[in-house]
Amino acid sequence: MNLLPLPAFSDNYIWMLHDAGQALVIDPGDAAPVLQALDRLGLQLQAILVTHHHSDHVGGIAALCAATGATVYGPAREAMPAGTLPLHGGQQVKALGLSFAVLDVPGHTAGHIAYYANVPEQAPLLFCGDTLFSGGCGRLFEGTPAQMLASLDALAALPTDTRVCCAHEYTLSNLQFARTVEPDNAELAQYQQQCQALRAQQQPTLPSHIGLEQQINPFLRCRVPAVAAAAQAQAPSSCLNPDDAVAVLATLREWKNNF
Repeated sequence: MNLLPLPAFSDNYIWMLHDAGQALVIDPGDAAPVLQALDRLGLQLQAILVTHHHSDHVGGIAALCAATGATVYGPAREAMPAGTLPLHGGQQVKALGLSFAVLDVPGHTAGHIAYYANVPEQAPLLFCGDTLFSGGCGRLFEGTPAQMLASLDALAALPTDTRVCCAHEYTLSNLQFARTVEPDNAELAQYQQQCQALRAQQQPTLPSHIGLEQQINPFLRCRVPAVAAAAQAQAPSSCLNPDDAVAVLATLREWKNNF
């Protein structure tokens, strides 16, 4: 299996997975990069997997379906383009000979889903849309801090070698914030240097992997004393209970919103 991040807009990635004949894509907000890649590589588009309803994730679906006849799958609890097959957490999607487990991960949006697959002789894959980013998480546009914490906990429990394929190149800004939260985190400092070198060469920082995110992502580390203490220092009147992971996440997210 070949995994490609197709850049779109200013900082989106449309992920393409292919076996040199058939392909699937995740969250195609723009049809043009997908059609160009299909033509360049001589691929047929079999399926489109959608994580949530935002326009930069669904805007290219109609044109891709018209051009390729691909089957579209998306969250059952969100408004999706006509013809999308609705999915709930716990279901499976079969594509490219793989079985993708559907995970409910609300928070960024109310019905956000993610897709997880074991890949023979390769590390597992997670297509997580805008729920989990490298070094960060999505804004809470529709969901609650408790929902986001539960979603991130579920993703953090996946095998540590799982490749994290998120939908935006936000890594450097996320790591700048993460270093403010945990200035003494050596793994985080090293990862920031690696990512800065990649972006200097105009290379993606993604995919990340779950084991790394457990070490460097403050939103997966809400129960780590140093992270909770940093959030407590930011809370109004320092009234936050550092043992309340939901409150820690809510404070971190509001802090990041204004960072």
